[in-house]
Amino acid sequence: MAHRVPRVVTHRDLDRLAIPAIISGIAEPVISLVDTAFVGRLGTADLAAVGISSSFFLLVVWVLAQTRSAVLAVVARYYGEQRVDAVRELVPIAVWMNVVVGIGFFALTNVFAETIFKLYNADGEILQKAVEYYRIRSYGYPIVLATFVITGAFRGIQNMRWGMWISILGAGVNLALNPVLIFGFGAIEGMGIAGSAWASLIAQVVMFGTAVFIMVRHTPFPLFPSSWHHPELLGLWLLSGNLFARTIALNICYYMGNRFATGYGVAYIGAHSIAMQLWLFSAFFIDGYAAAGSVLVGRLAGERNWSDLYRMSWLVVRKSVYIGFALAVLFAVGYTVIGTVFTTDVAVLTLFHGIFWMVVITQPINSIAFGFDGIYKGLGLGKVLRNVLLIATFGAFIPVILVTDAMDWHLLAVWTAFLSWMFVRGSLLAVHFQKNYGARAIRRRALTSNA
Repeated sequence: MAHRVPRVVTHRDLDRLAIPAIISGIAEPVISLVDTAFVGRLGTADLAAVGISSSFFLLVVWVLAQTRSAVLAVVARYYGEQRVDAVRELVPIAVWMNVVVGIGFFALTNVFAETIFKLYNADGEILQKAVEYYRIRSYGYPIVLATFVITGAFRGIQNMRWGMWISILGAGVNLALNPVLIFGFGAIEGMGIAGSAWASLIAQVVMFGTAVFIMVRHTPFPLFPSSWHHPELLGLWLLSGNLFARTIALNICYYMGNRFATGYGVAYIGAHSIAMQLWLFSAFFIDGYAAAGSVLVGRLAGERNWSDLYRMSWLVVRKSVYIGFALAVLFAVGYTVIGTVFTTDVAVLTLFHGIFWMVVITQPINSIAFGFDGIYKGLGLGKVLRNVLLIATFGAFIPVILVTDAMDWHLLAVWTAFLSWMFVRGSLLAVHFQKNYGARAIRRRALTSNA
């Protein structure tokens, strides 16, 4: 089979893909940040409830949305081989399978919402409000998961702009509806915390409708497949399964962080919720270059262009680190101001300022791990990502949080565990990549390809 003549991938190619990816990637965390900021004006219990609920929602989406990365890897590889039509039917199959998974998970978690949030140590008013918010927000699972698959296909054919505009539209709708539905306006009666959940859900519906319109009108992918079988389907789900297992390990860490913080008291979970929302926002922000790296690495792997793949991968990591440092500086500059956007509770702000410095210093460390995450997703190496997460979770996060909690570090215990966890993830992926895609590996792969 003939491949296109490899073209050197430049900084401009990476930036062209990364900037829209950054904007589109932060849509969900921006929606959650906006919810948190507006709801924080209702009271500390509302702030804590939305913090727990939206964090759980985002983390479940991370687990279930791994099909997006798998679709991206497959479509990008076929794009590099100039055979996109061969996966034309695969994308709608993945879309509808994600809809079914989303409906199932909505039904399961909606019924057991109270039990779920009790596991987070929530009780009383916080538990009641967390369940109220979540039961509305969880209707969005099938919608969000389907949208993620569609935008993953867009990324596979090297188009990040569509996802960017979809995200901007969704964030704008959420921002406009939040104050109206929470506090009321004119004849519209304020719904409090429930209004925030409805604003997020409506924004997600708008994003899904826009994604479907673009897919049907401007891509080779139909909304409904002519057949529910495809030769790549098994490989797609195996990759998704490895990424799913990886994200389960990731969620164990987020769950334990929320559970420990809630156990310390209402003010503690309020402070932790603000820190975690900012951490998740920065994670999705940094992930923009990682997403661009996935797209380019998948294409370069399809072209068997190993030397450019190695060079571009390290460029992705470096640029991710630059963004991490920039975010750290911005957070440091706004250290005493950022918390007041979410709450005026003095106890919460005092606790938040006591641990926010750890969120600041994790940014460049996170960047290395997130950069390599994107690269390995583009390569379709979900097994490696799974194993690294398992090692980091059970070898670093859990031992650190248990030991430091026993030392009464409270929120510092939670964030020391996160810092250790990210350091191990980044280090292991960097070593593995250099060993398998360094100079010797490139020569070996080139000889194998030519043979």
